Amino acid sequence: MVGKKILIYGLGKSGVSSFFFLKKNNFVRCYDDYKIKHKALEKNLIKKDKLYKTNFDFIIISPGINIQKCGLKIFLSKHKKKVITDLDIFFLQNKENFTITVTGTNGKSTTAKLLYLILKKVFKDVRLCGNIGNPILNERKISNNTIFVIEASSYQLEYSNYFCSKYFVVLNITPDHLERHVSISRYARAKFSLVRRQSTKDLTFINYKIFGLMKKIVNKKILSKVFKVNKSRYKKNYNKLKNQYFKNKSNEENLSFVFSICEKLKINKSIILKQIEKFHGLNYRQEIIFNNIKTICINDSKSTSFSSSKHFLSLNKNIYWMVGGVPKQGDIFKIKNKNANNIKAYIYGKNKAFFERKFIGKLKFTKQKNIKASLLKVIYDIKNSGKENNLILFSPAAASFDTFKNFEDRGDYFNKIFSNLKHELQH
Repeated sequence: MVGKKILIYGLGKSGVSSFFFLKKNNFVRCYDDYKIKHKALEKNLIKKDKLYKTNFDFIIISPGINIQKCGLKIFLSKHKKKVITDLDIFFLQNKENFTITVTGTNGKSTTAKLLYLILKKVFKDVRLCGNIGNPILNERKISNNTIFVIEASSYQLEYSNYFCSKYFVVLNITPDHLERHVSISRYARAKFSLVRRQSTKDLTFINYKIFGLMKKIVNKKILSKVFKVNKSRYKKNYNKLKNQYFKNKSNEENLSFVFSICEKLKINKSIILKQIEKFHGLNYRQEIIFNNIKTICINDSKSTSFSSSKHFLSLNKNIYWMVGGVPKQGDIFKIKNKNANNIKAYIYGKNKAFFERKFIGKLKFTKQKNIKASLLKVIYDIKNSGKENNLILFSPAAASFDTFKNFEDRGDYFNKIFSNLKHELQH
């Protein structure tokens, strides 16, 4: 992109990377709803009253910007056709590169990272970027042979108007981010938006359970070749695995996409299985942080909705579930009766009443002041039960911003307090 007038709205990671990528060959101005402390950007900030006097060719908005509620709502409504994202800029610069874009409500990061690790063993130059790893416009020294594995959230896809991908992967769709998307149909529309731009040369991998939803939402002829992924097809592969990380239904589902994509790329099965056995997950995403004869502890701080926690709750273990934070709008809590007897919930934080209403009459629970108090109570209960086959599950099923900066901050805090208390479980 050369010689264009560009406004960058939102100066988080993706906004800053867009600025440095475009500033050399374009007229670039920046705007944010909040005060910015960044010397390189200060000279290029534009005041609100001058926005209307400048005829921008493109307006790049950061994923966190909600057009319906932001400070430039009126301005953007007048210039909606000019709105694009950093994914669009990337695509316009690198149309010929092979890309695999992974989206879905749950499992995006795990699936993208595992695909990246497998592809790295087969191809010379593979990059992992987007919602995981580097902002996409930070990637440098790109050749025609560079392969990209891109994790894309609904926030990134919602306002993308050019971005396309050779392989597009939709793992699942459950109600999420409804505080922004308002309805499940609008959320799904954001997720499926890329399908509309795919050609007959492209492939779409979609969970067979939501194929009907995609057809309804897209509401036009789908040109890409569609593969409906069903995990039952790969049952023999799961049975060969020893890696405990993949012994739950959600990760089996993630693996079914990995097997399906690698099949199409003709990657040797032994390479795939070797990387799967070596994979121990991502920090704070279903991360096993303790494992002895009697007790396993999983840090799943990334869990911000019930749909991302529920797979653990069907495991045949004595489950001590630590839950709390800011609940997601429209989140639905369903626990099967046959599993409820194995679960005790430890509710913490400011929204205890919300979780209490969901759990009352369905499963045992106790209320605690905070995460540390909950963990102390969990350890006390395990020691007094005398039982084996225990699972301490830190899977909050809620957002973290009532107390923490983000889920990483929350996960790091849990690891620290658990590290100080784990000796109690080793006796």
